[in-house]
Amino acid sequence: MAVPKRKVSPHRRGNRRSHDSLKVEAHHECSNCGELKRPHNLCPHCGYYNGREVIAPEGL
Repeated sequence: MAVPKRKVSPHRRGNRRSHDSLKVEAHHECSNCGELKRPHNLCPHCGYYNGREVIAPEGL
C-alpha cells in the first residue's frame, strides 16, 4: 500500500494548493447603458448585445 514516507509540510501543501483559489470574475462596461456586465454576454439591465437589442428589458 502506498503511504507517505514523511509528513507534508504546510509550505509544500500551500504551494500545491496555490492554484485552487477562485479567480475574480471579469466585468466590462455595457456600451449602451454603462452598467457592468460579463464579457461576451448580453447586458441584463438593458438587453443589448454587440450594439443591438436582443431581448426587451424586464420591468419597463
